[in-house]
Amino acid sequence: MKPQRAVNGALVNQACNKLLKGVIFLDRKRVYLASPHMSEEGYEKQFIEEAFSTNWITPLGPNVSKFEEELCTFTGAGYAAALSSGTAATHLALKALGVGKGDIVFCSSFTFSATANPIIYQNAVPVFIDSDFETWNMNPNALEAAFKEYPQVKAVLIAHLYGLSADMDKITALCNKYGVPVVEDAAESLGATYKGRQTGTIGFIGTYSFNGNKIITTSGGGMLVSDNGNIIEKTIFWATQSKEKGLCYQHSELGYNYRMSNVLAGIGRGQLRVLPERIKKKREIFDFYKNELIGLEGLSMMPVNEWLEPNYWLSCIYLSGKVRPQKIMEALEKENIESRFTWKPMHLQPFYKGYEFFGDGTSDKIFENGLCLPSDTKMTLDELQLVADTIKKLW
Repeated sequence: MKPQRAVNGALVNQACNKLLKGVIFLDRKRVYLASPHMSEEGYEKQFIEEAFSTNWITPLGPNVSKFEEELCTFTGAGYAAALSSGTAATHLALKALGVGKGDIVFCSSFTFSATANPIIYQNAVPVFIDSDFETWNMNPNALEAAFKEYPQVKAVLIAHLYGLSADMDKITALCNKYGVPVVEDAAESLGATYKGRQTGTIGFIGTYSFNGNKIITTSGGGMLVSDNGNIIEKTIFWATQSKEKGLCYQHSELGYNYRMSNVLAGIGRGQLRVLPERIKKKREIFDFYKNELIGLEGLSMMPVNEWLEPNYWLSCIYLSGKVRPQKIMEALEKENIESRFTWKPMHLQPFYKGYEFFGDGTSDKIFENGLCLPSDTKMTLDELQLVADTIKKLW
């Protein structure tokens, strides 16, 4: 299939560049899309102070191993490696699968660039797979078409966006048929479940992000999980510069400085304790928007299927009427409220324009018509009401 192009993609780009020009902010606290939210109990501070008092400031220490153990307990993963970013985790996941020069990797097109970039780090070739409207995630039909064209593919890299899960049964059935391992980029979906299973633990390897805008944060950081202990052991080896055991510094393989610090892992341990509360608040935000906005002509919420329990990382809407995403963004900005377009698909990005794409352009349409509403867990009811009222005035 030939790549599909968004008809109004240039207009969306212009909107991105011009949106903030000429906007006069009110003397009101900024309402953010998603920002760090430390626990009211101060769990993070306790673990950080412990790291300082014991002088465990390096990328080694008890917080790192404890954070790995506690995340495994929460998700049900067998083993985990705490790393410097979700991107680092995805990079080492591909490396662990033997992805190398010239290998083909199927990758969700509708995602942030951090999903796709590690394929290039490994000198491999991304082939982008479209989304469907039922999940906003990888389309199994497009994936099947790609398999027929490239049965020798090395891995399938799927992103779970906005706290929603792809239809993993259909996807894993196809991957098992062709004997291809699945890597789940669950950067946005920690705590979301698919038929009772945590996203990130369904494929062969899963990755998480703890960037500042995620549902929990370590400031910067990530995690690689797998039920294969050898994968984790090798990941930790590579992440610590591939330093071999012994009295001298000896390196027989290329290594990376990808290990998480003990201080940041302490933040993560504290954040993990309030993750259920954050998911609950995110759902309340989604439900509020749904109740307030669902009657507006041409507006629908992102899809939540019966087999899915999202983490509702961001509450997103889809617009099919006269009111366009840019108009809503401009109206919200005048109230000092942040919102964002949905992800621009990888096959529309200038860097990736030469790579193949399978699908019918569904992700193009979500990009053109989608909008991420502020979903910060510190938002008050008055702030939520202001967002809803500002949007409703446009109708």
